[in-house]
Amino acid sequence: MPVIALLTDFGTQDIYVGVMKGVIWGICPEAKIADLTHEIPPQDVTAGALALWGAFRFFPKGTVFCAVVDPGVGTNRRAIAVQTQKHFFVGPDNGLLWWAISESEVVKVVELQNRHYFLPVISRTFHGRDIFAPVAAHIAKGVAIDEFGRELSVDELVKLPTLRAETDERHIQAQIVHIDRFGNAITNLRREDFNKWLSLHGQRDWTAKIGDLRFNALCQTYAEVKAGEPLLLFNSYDLLEVAVNRGNAAEQLGIRKGDVLEIWAEGAGAE
Repeated sequence: MPVIALLTDFGTQDIYVGVMKGVIWGICPEAKIADLTHEIPPQDVTAGALALWGAFRFFPKGTVFCAVVDPGVGTNRRAIAVQTQKHFFVGPDNGLLWWAISESEVVKVVELQNRHYFLPVISRTFHGRDIFAPVAAHIAKGVAIDEFGRELSVDELVKLPTLRAETDERHIQAQIVHIDRFGNAITNLRREDFNKWLSLHGQRDWTAKIGDLRFNALCQTYAEVKAGEPLLLFNSYDLLEVAVNRGNAAEQLGIRKGDVLEIWAEGAGAE
């Protein structure tokens, strides 16, 4: 059975997600639909991109990801489909798909232009229903993405900043890219990059700073500190996050998306 994974900022209070599923089943009744999440903060493309990046690698080959976080719906922003070696991605060309496809082997990218594969009437405010859901369903049925429109190069796509922290020999500058529902402040520092930085000249002591907070050690679990105390750990994305055991780090520590966390090697002079 083909798998279609949905990711949106639509929430579940309204009918939007249910209608998308109805469109998909009307075209591809055998499709199994997975709800990645529909609770992306409204119009937060970066949060949607992070969620998609964190999820896609765990799905079977051939999965079609239909992602809709689309503040530019109805404008001249492009609608696209991307085929990689393992998966397909359908959504707006606004950076939402970028982190996932940039870490995949892209086979082909097309702009969605062939109205034969859309619903007959296209709303200017609900392309999730009228364009993205039907295209995802047709891909799941086996329609080649060449059929949907003209081919694009990867270089033509809208890109987000690289999901990596800035590093040099003595210093790392990471940015908070997402606050999750628990209030954990997730950075763009990957475990692999931190480990490479540590091993550059042998293991070293370090100090991390964000606001008035200082850390000089990582935790493996939230419960390694007392309830209400802050900590640093690498989460299930393998991204560094600031958390509070049994608390909300964003609220309690005043951390916001876009804030900078810096890590200094011993003797490099964190102020």
